[in-house]
Amino acid sequence: MMPSARYAFAVVINVLLPMAAYRLALGHYGVAGALLASMAPLLLWLCIDLARFRHFDALSAIVLAGIVMSLCLLALKPADWLIALREPAVSGVIGVMFLVSLMWDRPIVYYLARSTMSRERQGRELEFDAMWQSRPALVRSIRLMTTVWGIGLLAENIVRLGVLERMNGDDAQRASTYVRYVFYGALTAWTIFYRRAYLRKQAPD
Repeated sequence: MMPSARYAFAVVINVLLPMAAYRLALGHYGVAGALLASMAPLLLWLCIDLARFRHFDALSAIVLAGIVMSLCLLALKPADWLIALREPAVSGVIGVMFLVSLMWDRPIVYYLARSTMSRERQGRELEFDAMWQSRPALVRSIRLMTTVWGIGLLAENIVRLGVLERMNGDDAQRASTYVRYVFYGALTAWTIFYRRAYLRKQAPD
């Protein structure tokens, strides 16, 4: 699969299909049912990826983890004020995890990139490990992407909290969910364009 097609496919799997499933299920099954429905394309893709490549897609796993955390908070039946905060709080926690991982030798985006490389060709992840050791520019780019994703997810958290503060009921939940997918889509699109720019810059003349 060509890189542009592969990244477009990632947007479809991790953003568009979960968002569509959530919207279709919300009116019939409520928030919990809609969240479960949004997990379906992610679980299907993870199973296909595991069967074909013998590993999990890291980006899909992160999106799925966020949905699972939302369901867990929903199942706890918290107080009314906490119900409105449950999903934004999940993305905020994930954003903090991205930023905290900058203190690690290898931040979260390193593992996302490695997952992508291993799917391109068998053994490619080992090449990526070697490049990480020998190319400072790659290390800087991975750390920049980790920073952007962390800040982006925290910004999503703030925007969604603002939406929930100004709106009520199902309208607030729908608007909050749409904001989430807009941010995920924007972050994914930025990652695609940044990676392409990085590769052009590193290509020999």
